[in-house]
Amino acid sequence: MAVPAHDSRDHEFALKYELPIIKVVSPPNGNCDSEEAYADYGIMINSSSSSSGLNINGMLSQDAALEVTAWVESNGFGKKKVNYKLRDWLFARQRYWGEPFPVIYLDDTNEMVPLTENQLPLTLPELDDFTPTGTGEPPLTKAADWVRTTDLLTGKPARRETSTMPQWAGSCWYYLRFMDPKNSSTLVDKAKESYWGPVDIYVGGAEHSVLHLLYARFWHKVLYDIGVVSTKEPFKCLINQGLILGEVEYTAYRDNEGKWVSADSDSSLSDCIQEKVPADKITKVGDHYVLKDDPKIRLNARAYKMSKSRGNVINPDDVVSEYGADSLRLYEMFMGPLRDSKTWSTGGIEGVHRFLGRTWRLVVGAPLPDGSYKDGTMAIDVEPTFEQLRVLHKCIARVSEEIQETRFNTAISAMMEFVNAAYKWDTQPKFVIDSFVLLLAPFAPHLAEELWFRLGHSQSLAHEQFPEAKNEYLKESEIVLPVQINGKTRGTILVDRECSEDDVFQIAASDERLSKYLDGKTIRKRIYVPGRILNVILDQQKARR
Repeated sequence: MAVPAHDSRDHEFALKYELPIIKVVSPPNGNCDSEEAYADYGIMINSSSSSSGLNINGMLSQDAALEVTAWVESNGFGKKKVNYKLRDWLFARQRYWGEPFPVIYLDDTNEMVPLTENQLPLTLPELDDFTPTGTGEPPLTKAADWVRTTDLLTGKPARRETSTMPQWAGSCWYYLRFMDPKNSSTLVDKAKESYWGPVDIYVGGAEHSVLHLLYARFWHKVLYDIGVVSTKEPFKCLINQGLILGEVEYTAYRDNEGKWVSADSDSSLSDCIQEKVPADKITKVGDHYVLKDDPKIRLNARAYKMSKSRGNVINPDDVVSEYGADSLRLYEMFMGPLRDSKTWSTGGIEGVHRFLGRTWRLVVGAPLPDGSYKDGTMAIDVEPTFEQLRVLHKCIARVSEEIQETRFNTAISAMMEFVNAAYKWDTQPKFVIDSFVLLLAPFAPHLAEELWFRLGHSQSLAHEQFPEAKNEYLKESEIVLPVQINGKTRGTILVDRECSEDDVFQIAASDERLSKYLDGKTIRKRIYVPGRILNVILDQQKARR
């Protein structure tokens, strides 16, 4: 860079070889450590030239960069340009599978010539043997008849490219084919692309932000430039889901004599022998984990990324076999916010498994003596009460909102609250249970589908409209109303939201805590703000008597 005052590597080099270090950027406060390079923004100094007439002294370094760029352009020395770099994309793969490159190389000049559009698509040849060649050449070199070809424009002999594209070449634009998968004449129909695009939500791990997401954006921008797509960006919203970590591991330490060493000890743990401790031999004290047999010995507790080398991988097939697919699906959503990394706990999945069991019994009923269940459900065709509808629509409103905000864990909590409330009802109105099963469907689709058919429906619930909350059931019928005596709050009362002023005062006067302030007193004025407050003004003179 040749700016030793403002680049750490140049600064180190200049110090070693005793080269002059001239500062051209000063910190805003003027204090600059001569022993280190200053690499931040600041005020320009030592930056003028009488011969060129350019003087940027005293300017902010950000503004100075723009000034110099304008000066270069005005003097014809260059033009401002933005360069885009796509780093570390090794696009050629030496393997059989993958999209072949639609280019050929002329034998006489080795010039690369792209295939014409009417020669596309270029398909891979059928190969029985696509193992490595042993010579460093890609497996496609074995397809000699396919490799050897002729340039249609010149008639010259040529050869095809034998490397193939990486999987990114297809996955960078697969979302467009989802919009129009059976179109054999063009990549995507313009009307369908305009209707469906851009993608509403892109969900991927954080590692995708510099892999698939970045490449897909480059791909999409090229397609936009040539008029294939109508939007500059392929995705409206990005969500990076967190990792699922393995179960918490507890590590204890022993010294060379085999004695326990507490994890918070002043001695160096690096010299100690690490030992994993089973969960049944530890206990939690405050915010820390200790040995049950020796609570003075603190342990390190940490969850690691699942990997075969650590032996902490949870096999989904085993979980599904024991608890069912719905339990696994529900637990992964219930573990915490979608964007956060979360720690797996087998005890946690047992909790959501019990919730699904309670939901089944709420709708179907208790098991028969032989463990089976009767046909049909407990739901009956009766008109729901206002309270039942209020509980239902509060659940609908909350679940709908949490789904939109990707807070699936709290949506599940809302459904658990509904089930708890429904167990207290004398009857299970079919309309209410139907609506709840539809709410449950995105979270536990197999259970919900089974319940749906048991409720008497002949068509899959996948074709049903998702429930919508009605505002008239979302308002609380009763409210807690503060009561003031002469402007000072003396207590609260529970009243109906539509309660009149006289009724509110009667409730307050009969309240044990408030009546002592009102008995025998002359009321000069009552101030009532419906739904907000009741203020009773007493006659102070008579009150003192």
